[in-house]
Amino acid sequence: MKKFIIMISVACLTAMVSPVHARNLWAYLTYTTFNSPEGPYIETYMTVAGNSVKWVKQDNGKYLATVKVLMMFKQQSDIKAYKKYELKSNEISDTIDLNFQFIDQQRFQLPSGTYAFEIQLSDKNKTAAALPYTQNVTVDFPADKPSISGVELVKSYTKNDHSSALSKSGYDLIPSIYNFYSGSDAKLAFYCELYGMDKAVAKDQKYLLTYYLESFESNIKFNDFARSYKETPKPVNVLLADINIKDLATGNYNLVIEARNPNNEVVLSKKVFIQRNNPNTTFSLVQVNSTDITGSFAEKISNADSLREYINSTFPISTGYEKDFINNALKKTNLNTMQKYFLSFWLQRSPSNPESAWLAYKAQVSIAQANFGTPVKRGYQTDRGRVFLQYGPPNARDAHYAEPNTYPYEIWQYYTLNNSQRNKKFVFYSPDMVTSDFILLHSDAIGEQNDPTWKVFLRNKMVSPMDIGETQVVNVWGDYSQDSWDLPTTNL
Repeated sequence: MKKFIIMISVACLTAMVSPVHARNLWAYLTYTTFNSPEGPYIETYMTVAGNSVKWVKQDNGKYLATVKVLMMFKQQSDIKAYKKYELKSNEISDTIDLNFQFIDQQRFQLPSGTYAFEIQLSDKNKTAAALPYTQNVTVDFPADKPSISGVELVKSYTKNDHSSALSKSGYDLIPSIYNFYSGSDAKLAFYCELYGMDKAVAKDQKYLLTYYLESFESNIKFNDFARSYKETPKPVNVLLADINIKDLATGNYNLVIEARNPNNEVVLSKKVFIQRNNPNTTFSLVQVNSTDITGSFAEKISNADSLREYINSTFPISTGYEKDFINNALKKTNLNTMQKYFLSFWLQRSPSNPESAWLAYKAQVSIAQANFGTPVKRGYQTDRGRVFLQYGPPNARDAHYAEPNTYPYEIWQYYTLNNSQRNKKFVFYSPDMVTSDFILLHSDAIGEQNDPTWKVFLRNKMVSPMDIGETQVVNVWGDYSQDSWDLPTTNL
């Protein structure tokens, strides 16, 4: 399930204080690709924030909001599919509490290929013009080999005996628009389809279908949140399942789905990024305390303060559970427990040679300290240091410290990120020129801070924008922020 946030801005943010007259239209869009006997299709799911639209009183005394929507899928200048319609909210009795959203779902039949997906939104009851937002999408279902659909995160599902816009494979699916799960969410439900497994596995055999959660930062599999079972290969295999996440700690994760043939070879796989905030869980030392440190490199680290600092330095590459330990338990943990934790940490990442893994990372921590440390923060505590340690050195690093109209800033580019993301960038800026601490302002990488108004914030040094929702700024002499974003170069 892919996503992007849409914000239509028409005036100043202060209007947001009065929800009924909110001046910014906020929408959140996700989409998923599927295949069918009629051909591939894209399914879109969109929510509109109730406090961002204008509500109009109807003849029956109730209030209604209407959003004008245009969705187009284009290849070069050719429009391959489009829909233009009005999305109407449910009628409400009053506008006292608008802290809710209304949902829209659409389907577009499209052959395999890459498309520019453009969406335009505007509030019918306001005078602001619609602004276009575009993102490339790919539909890829080859006919000659197995493939897997996108993964639809599901809020709830019920079995049905009829067909509707929400139905798939005999179920009505209520989509979960967000990939964020709070502490009150007890389960993670999802739906996907596997196509052509009968082409990869003989009919008299079965394949292994597995789904699980792994750490986004380190790809460590969490067996407590995993399930596997054997499945008979069919032209279409359906997976509708849920994972109990009541005890899943705060952190970033991937939901992973894998299909393996009888030779244990991965035939199909798919990953979906999710985020979890769960204040109800704490790190358990049960497994750590069973770790034998005798003769290990961890046992040789006998200074508690040094070991505590080493553990702190692993924060950028730690899982949610490990970050919980560092934040809440490390200060009061004794030397022996820290030694066991430290060895366990590196055994998970390199079972055959944990010491070499630690020494290699320690060298990177030293580089981060030398390049990004500040008078008040160690290198690994800074945003640039964290990104450096988590993803490695960037392929391009473009720095601008003396532009007349912007704060000092850097733009980093990674050609490949985590072996899955391509051409991702990070914008760091320094609003506090005393400490030279560069803060992450914007990135298009999964799981990172994303702010389409980043160029506006860079200009806050000289100009306070009238509309914080504006994503574009007027080009002025000496401002190279857009050029640097489009094509960062290594100039340090």
